[in-house]
Amino acid sequence: MTPSQIIVLATPVFFLLIAIEFAWGYAKGRNTYRLNDAINSISLGMLSQISAVFTRLFRIGIYTAIYTSVALYPNEAFWTTWYGWLIALVFYDFCYYWLHRAGHESAIFWAAHVVHHQSQDYNLSTALRQTSSGALLGWIFYVPMAIAGVPPLVFGVVVLIDLLYQFWVHTEHVPKLGWFDRWFCSPSNHRVHHAVNDTYVDRNYGGILIIWDRLFGSFREEDEKCVYGTRSPLNSWDPLWSNAEVYWALAKDSWHAKNWDDKLRVWFKPPGWRPADVAVRFPKPPFDITQLQRYHPPLSRTAMWFGAIQFIVLLQGVALFLWHAESMPASQSAIWLGVLATGLWAVSAALQGRLSLTEVLLIEAAALATATSALGLVELHRVFKPLALCFALVFVAVRAYPIRAAGRFDLLLLAGLACSLAGDVFLMFPGFFIPGLLSFLVAHLFYIALFKQGQPWFPSRRALAATLGIGALMYAFLFNGLNPVLRFAVAAYVVVIALMAAQAIGRATVLRDKAALSVAVGAGFFMLSDALLATNRFAVSLAMAPLWVLSTYYLAQVLIVHNARPAAPQLLDN
Repeated sequence: MTPSQIIVLATPVFFLLIAIEFAWGYAKGRNTYRLNDAINSISLGMLSQISAVFTRLFRIGIYTAIYTSVALYPNEAFWTTWYGWLIALVFYDFCYYWLHRAGHESAIFWAAHVVHHQSQDYNLSTALRQTSSGALLGWIFYVPMAIAGVPPLVFGVVVLIDLLYQFWVHTEHVPKLGWFDRWFCSPSNHRVHHAVNDTYVDRNYGGILIIWDRLFGSFREEDEKCVYGTRSPLNSWDPLWSNAEVYWALAKDSWHAKNWDDKLRVWFKPPGWRPADVAVRFPKPPFDITQLQRYHPPLSRTAMWFGAIQFIVLLQGVALFLWHAESMPASQSAIWLGVLATGLWAVSAALQGRLSLTEVLLIEAAALATATSALGLVELHRVFKPLALCFALVFVAVRAYPIRAAGRFDLLLLAGLACSLAGDVFLMFPGFFIPGLLSFLVAHLFYIALFKQGQPWFPSRRALAATLGIGALMYAFLFNGLNPVLRFAVAAYVVVIALMAAQAIGRATVLRDKAALSVAVGAGFFMLSDALLATNRFAVSLAMAPLWVLSTYYLAQVLIVHNARPAAPQLLDN
């Protein structure tokens, strides 16, 4: 049985204990759960587990290579006795202590570990909130075990034991436990670890044993109310941003630092350290615990139920993926990982009010259409591909309904989407390339008219020259692979899509807002998608072509659908 399958089997136990904790807290008037926070924490655990299908191979691979090469005492008979297992577990817990401590005392390790601390609640769902990048550097701290000769199988088992033990300590409902607190990581000890109180920060790193903290001076007893989270609150439910947040901040500080030594120090100094020149040019307010506010964006009851149902569906998908991941080819696993990660991101965006419920369904259908095409699941692809654009049409129609002034704008967008839907359907079947091409040509004519609303024709002559130039080069590249009929049809299509992109880019140069820029980027992805499709069809066969063609196509449509809106009246007047 694989580690992923063990996690799948343990999942019902996790949820049962979460339900018991919630019921207990609710009955006692001390509920420690919020639906959006719990979904976010568990989603991060799901993302961690699906990414671990790849990162675990990296960590175990390095461990096994070191063990095979330099193990001092690779005696499996010893390590598989009860005392051998116990020694290995204590050895692992000791190494884990130092990794965990580094995760709080060195910025690059904190960038991975911060995910576990971002929740401002403290409950059993927080235990499942895990990083997706920790294994990339964390393996360094377990090299001593490989050198000592702990077999990889024993190492893998004690990793799971240590990890599973730590689940139960994430609760506010278990009080101090007397003698147990003095020896083991307990709920009281670990509450201190998750707190941002001045006296609690960077304390109590032990995984199973707390004696490491007592030995190495990092122990702190719980004696005041804990305030949870991080000193730089995430203020987001986005699981992808949760993993990238600190890396991005470090990269920016490193980029802005003038001193080359500081560019490197940023990554290894304690979290919060910044070069003096960067701190002056890009100041951050000092931490004030009295000013902390819990992140809790307003959420309608409909959105709450939608998010919960979507989360349950994704949970089933993750469980199915984890159960079969080890037997899948790596490319297939990567595609399903992308689909699941996209779904988790989309649901988180809905919980923040950044996406409508219909947009979430659009994005999920698009991801599934892309995956089923790339994996050759033809019948499923024929369901999800038109479904994606149907959701786009519904979204635009619903958005347009109460906005009478935007009628013409949204009608043009609806027409463009309807023609795109027709093109999608035609291109799913052999022998209908020309009708599909014509459908998309008409769609782009509608998009040109859409982007012209309230704007001059092609405001940026540079953009017009660039898109037409790129189109001409692409046409020249394809020319020899086209028959006479297609040469004319493709030439017309190239001109129209280049004009569409030029109009979108020119519009962005006039409006100068994020929405218009996103639409322009979407138009660019449309050109890229069609270039990939044409290259694969008429010039050179591309590996995994459906994946690249459809992912860029749907990214284009989503960017346009989400961001295309009439310009503000004052901009139209200008």
